[in-house]
Amino acid sequence: MGGDFAPQVVTEAAARLSRTTEIQLLLVGDEGRVRPLLREHGANLARIDLQHAPDAVPMHESPRAALARRESSIAIAVRAVASGEAEALVSAGNTGALLLHVAATIPRLAGVRRPALAAVYPTLPRPHNPDPFALLLDVGANTTSTPTDLVQFAAMGTAYAARISKVKEPSVGLLNIGEEANKGDTLLREAHALLRAAPGIHFVGNVEGKDVPLGAVDVIVCPGILGNVVLKLLESMGDVVLALGQETFQRRWRWRMGRRLLQDGIESLTRFFDSSGYGGAPILGFQRIVIKAHGRSNPRAIENAVKVAAKAVRDDVCGAIAAGMREIVTGPSTS
Repeated sequence: MGGDFAPQVVTEAAARLSRTTEIQLLLVGDEGRVRPLLREHGANLARIDLQHAPDAVPMHESPRAALARRESSIAIAVRAVASGEAEALVSAGNTGALLLHVAATIPRLAGVRRPALAAVYPTLPRPHNPDPFALLLDVGANTTSTPTDLVQFAAMGTAYAARISKVKEPSVGLLNIGEEANKGDTLLREAHALLRAAPGIHFVGNVEGKDVPLGAVDVIVCPGILGNVVLKLLESMGDVVLALGQETFQRRWRWRMGRRLLQDGIESLTRFFDSSGYGGAPILGFQRIVIKAHGRSNPRAIENAVKVAAKAVRDDVCGAIAAGMREIVTGPSTS
């Protein structure tokens, strides 16, 4: 029931998934609204279970107030995942409410001090990695971080990228104001030293803001406030580039003619910046897979978020993260 266009986009996505995949879905929401929409979209109801929720968290409600809504759709969905009734959770709703309900109900993996919200974003091609997306974390789950937290974020990001992007040794960079090891404040300098010595992490050093969209590394770690600023900037890039292009084409008639010749390129650029291609942001560090889809998600974005969640369960991302956390503490396994 969460998201700017819920429950319409969620039910449309669920209907498509029920017809085109073998994923079993559990939808939690207002049954009186959801069931008719599923029928309208031609859902295969044999692949969809529906659990009624009498309440829903508004998109702009404070997270603390949302935590008190024990019969909201997000609260019931989180409990279903925590109990094992479902293996993963996808939500396009209130981010703060989702984080608090998950933190209060689903146990963290052993050794994880602070879970991280990881954003998937498009980059220029990387020769060793066929995945057009890279990972940035943390992007807002934490307002403060320690150097140890950043090392843990790197371990979690490495495990996620290795399993989802199928990269044997994902490269990791620390977002900083310069490439030199002595750049940044005390937090970043100490994190750099710890990352350099951390087993199981292919740390390549500091990366700057310009390196983020260029695909310099597969995983970028940073404090949550910094990551959130970068994420919001990335999200606006596509709109800015396309708007500037539209304005330019409208000003000059010759360029308007040329636009037809460039149409394929323009469509490719639009797809590059289209967030629906990667669905959502994983919240890493819990014993279950949690994917936060954008509040503006369309049906394609929800579909892809669910597919990523199912893939993460199938490839045991949580198990890989747990192993990575153990390696940080005990060193690499000799078995």
